[in-house]
Amino acid sequence: MNDATASLKESVGRYGVWSARLRSDDPSGDSERAQAAAELEQLGYGALWLGGNTAARDAAPLIEATSRIVVGTSIQSIWEHEASSAAASFAELEVSHPGRFVLGLGVSHGPRVEGYSRPYSTMVGYLDELDKAGMRAGHRLLAALGPKMLELSRDRAAGAIPYLVTPEHTAQARERLGEGPLLAPEFKVVLDSDPARARATARAYLAMYLQLPNYTKNFLNLGFTEADVTGGGSDRLIDAVFAWGDESTIRARIDAFHAAGADHVALQLVQDDMTSLPREGWRRLASLLA
Repeated sequence: MNDATASLKESVGRYGVWSARLRSDDPSGDSERAQAAAELEQLGYGALWLGGNTAARDAAPLIEATSRIVVGTSIQSIWEHEASSAAASFAELEVSHPGRFVLGLGVSHGPRVEGYSRPYSTMVGYLDELDKAGMRAGHRLLAALGPKMLELSRDRAAGAIPYLVTPEHTAQARERLGEGPLLAPEFKVVLDSDPARARATARAYLAMYLQLPNYTKNFLNLGFTEADVTGGGSDRLIDAVFAWGDESTIRARIDAFHAAGADHVALQLVQDDMTSLPREGWRRLASLLA
């Protein structure tokens, strides 16, 4: 493990927040997002992971509103951002706020990218371009699911930020990565103890992901069946990729990722209304993690 990766592990700590709502092109919400970021830092979270196809420009306002917390893209699509521009944006933030921004990269999904082909080779080429631009491997992470991309995140990045996974996947990823690289899976939480209601909330949110073959293929590789990944997802699948229940149950589900080898867990709160910042939910989550 190199010094940059060790420093990143220490900085992000054990828990972070994953949110697509912490970034937006609407300036009217800038103040609220900055206030939320500052509060998340005070609550003890070590990192903010910006969901969707995000870039350094989305991270900058949150970094400026805080003093310590790491902000990462989760993820920046390699199809939509030139490597040279990504490296230049990283360098600019690194000068003004050293160690506060990490570039999370991913290959996105075939249904979402016109001309999608050879994602692994394209990622290799993208990392080559980042190297040429002077961006070191210790400042980037890959949204890796399969073995080849996990090995690439081990050899050409500081580690992996897998999305929509289980502790079983985390254990396999840790074995593939070895002990040095950062392993920071995302995990979804529904703060509801009613089984029918919690599963309905989770299932409504999961539906869009079950249309993306990268995720369904990964589920099948983990031992789920075609029946599990159709019809909005079986109860078995919902219960594997979401934590719900009372506080002790949710805490145990999160702890299972650490027991499986995760260094850090990026927690995404899922609720019926996904258009607003779940600030009270983040407070509740911080309390049960304390």
